[in-house]
Amino acid sequence: MTAAPSPPAFPRLGHTPMLAWNLLAYFQHVARTQGDVIRLVAGDVELYLLTHPRDIEFAHVQTGRLFDKGLRGDPVLDPLLGHGLLTSEGDFWRRQRRLAQPAFHRARIENYAATIVTLAARTRQAWRDGEVRDVHDDVMRLTLGVVTKTLFGAEPGSTATRTISAGLDTVLSEYDHFVHGLPRFVPPLGRRLFARIDGAIADLNHAIEDVIRERRQEDRDEGDLLSMLLAARDDDGCPMSAEQLLDEVKTLILAGHETTANTLSWAFFLLATHPSAESRLHAELDEVLGTEAASLAALPRLPYLSAVIKETLRLYPPAWTVRRVTREPWEVGGYALPAEARVVMSQYVTHRDPRFWEEPDAFHPERWLAPDFERSLPRYAYFPFGGGPRVCIGQAFAQMEAALLLATLASGFRLRLAAPVRPGPSITLRPRGGLRMRVHARRY
Repeated sequence: MTAAPSPPAFPRLGHTPMLAWNLLAYFQHVARTQGDVIRLVAGDVELYLLTHPRDIEFAHVQTGRLFDKGLRGDPVLDPLLGHGLLTSEGDFWRRQRRLAQPAFHRARIENYAATIVTLAARTRQAWRDGEVRDVHDDVMRLTLGVVTKTLFGAEPGSTATRTISAGLDTVLSEYDHFVHGLPRFVPPLGRRLFARIDGAIADLNHAIEDVIRERRQEDRDEGDLLSMLLAARDDDGCPMSAEQLLDEVKTLILAGHETTANTLSWAFFLLATHPSAESRLHAELDEVLGTEAASLAALPRLPYLSAVIKETLRLYPPAWTVRRVTREPWEVGGYALPAEARVVMSQYVTHRDPRFWEEPDAFHPERWLAPDFERSLPRYAYFPFGGGPRVCIGQAFAQMEAALLLATLASGFRLRLAAPVRPGPSITLRPRGGLRMRVHARRY
């Protein structure tokens, strides 16, 4: 069986310079010129990029049998998330998933809708007609407020929330340097980078441990996600350990605010650059909501809002790659992959594949309104929340939150770009350098 194709590379450095220069563009380029399976070499690391939904589905469905998640050993994610749901494997992951699942039952998360709308309204009230703001910073603070309030009852602006915000901001911004190879090629700067990351994680841990300790002492159900996690018991009656509870809370904070904030940022960017889509969204919001606040009950009557979010997740998926590691040799598309091969699947790439999408790089929310459109897609041509047994546990919460936040903010304002924007692929796909926009109050 033949080896997977590999594009031209530099001696010793492999494909590192191309990946560091523009990783997203290079992934797209090799996907469209090299086929469904591409072998890439970054320094001493060998990667296999899979681009066809057929192979992506197999890797997702067989995770836990033929594939491991492949996040253990990451020098940033390991200390940040420990053995949380995002990074753990095997029987340990299955136990934690069972313990955490009740916290995400639909009836439970729907109770948070009013909190989400209230916090979004506060952000909207802080905006002033004609001012230029870093909207990404605004929605990052907003979604962190949502997750800390719904997770453990902390108010936005509290000491715990401020410490968590500062810690996560340091880790995520410094991770960009790690992704682009700084520790490998500039050791002194790399050591300082990891010292900053370690310090930020320590501060983050202390703040969350204080909240958990207080909640254990109170020993009452506050109606939030932490209460559910504290009450969870395994089949043998055992609760989560203090260390495991810390790891799960950190995982939920990262996954629950960073990804939704990025979805909102990219939605505002796309609406600002597509005025007709923005006008259609505003018309729908005006017709359905009028001067009323957004609500969970109104969401089924806002199909274009849902389409805008789905199309945003297609073009700028916050989780822009999925990693796996093969447990044994595997044949894919006629090519051989060895055991312990690092496999990468990119939502950003497959969501823009012209074989599965008409005008793949264009923002067309209305495509999602066509009858049977979603059912006509190949499975895993669209997978913003992953899939298989490791599908995102917070998918329903994230979709509800994004819809309520966008409806609340867009009802009051239209936004226009005040500075160029480009995506920054790191742990998530965020607008690099922020999102400077001028906010204009709507008159309706």
